[in-house]
Amino acid sequence: MNLDSGDTAWILVATALVMLMTPGVGLFYGGMVRRKNAVSMISLSFIAFALVSIQWVLFGYTLSFGSDIAGFIGSMEYFGLEGVGMEANGTIPHLVFMIFQLTFAAVTLAILTSAIAERVRLSSFIIFGLLWTTMVYDPLAHWVWGGGWAASIGALDFAGGTVVHISSGFSALALALVIGKRAGFGEYSMEPHNIPMTLLGAALLWFGWFGFNGGSALAADGIAANALVVTNTAAAAGALSWLLAEWLRGKPSSLGMVSGAVAGLVAITPAAGFVDPLSSIVIGAVAGVICYKAMLFRVRKGLDESLDSWAVHGVGGVWGALATGIFASEAIGGYSGLIYGDVQQFIAQAIGAGAAVVYAFAVTFILAKVIDTTIGLRVTEEEEYIGLDISQHGEKAYA
Repeated sequence: MNLDSGDTAWILVATALVMLMTPGVGLFYGGMVRRKNAVSMISLSFIAFALVSIQWVLFGYTLSFGSDIAGFIGSMEYFGLEGVGMEANGTIPHLVFMIFQLTFAAVTLAILTSAIAERVRLSSFIIFGLLWTTMVYDPLAHWVWGGGWAASIGALDFAGGTVVHISSGFSALALALVIGKRAGFGEYSMEPHNIPMTLLGAALLWFGWFGFNGGSALAADGIAANALVVTNTAAAAGALSWLLAEWLRGKPSSLGMVSGAVAGLVAITPAAGFVDPLSSIVIGAVAGVICYKAMLFRVRKGLDESLDSWAVHGVGGVWGALATGIFASEAIGGYSGLIYGDVQQFIAQAIGAGAAVVYAFAVTFILAKVIDTTIGLRVTEEEEYIGLDISQHGEKAYA
């Protein structure tokens, strides 16, 4: 196919939008931790972006999108971006496709930092992040988008419900179980220190998600337009449903409202190119409620994954993958879901999501255990008490 300047311009803009989501995650998480850890939490997102940017150029891209090897991983044909230049990949330059996908890999690692808030050694995170992106994210990306086994059975993931959100959410659960609770967790209050910062982070995520989902059409076309509309609609439905669910139990919080918006965004991500706006209301509204229930379950179990990557991204990602198999409309993206009589599509979605859950959780748990046993994941008790801003960075968020 020939290069199209309109498509290229749109994906360049979408790439910038998705890049903005990574610092958005940092601000979203940074406001939810205690003030002595704000710099650390935001920095982890920036470090994730820098780390993945190098890994992706060297070998991450080729492991994800190189020629298929046994349905599991890509070949090394694009090592160091060999053969990746200004030639057409569809209607956009290959380099544009590569860097658009880079931003997805980076934000996925940033989402995962939820599990290690206020207690991770910076050096251990860098090693873990490099290994996790290589061993978990890259294979999953290949399964779904690079011509791997999930694609071969017909599993759909328009913009990353499985690759990004299931992987980060269930990896966060595994990582939280390995690293353990923060000192004093459950014994005294660990309230968010700056909710307006979290709201700003959520705004950047909502904004960036238009590039995340709309850009995944890889063209400036009707599918991109549909993706933008359903993305916004599902986010709004998720915000309102979480708000209402929380209101029925007490006072509706702004933090809950934006968490619901993110839940709606997560759930619509795999479906954005396949469902209509009315379906996106249902998908977003259900996501807000089930992710809120998952958060309450996490609290009851005393699990210190307190920035709720698992509850919002993991659970929301599973629902989104299944919802794609329920609501996909042939009139939108050429595929039919369960409500249109296609049982096989729903089965493919369930298999793809289930495999991603098991693989991400198991590999992350093993990887975290190995790192924790060898070099240690956690800071010392004294460093944790002082706060990671001082102990890891020698800085304060507020002088």
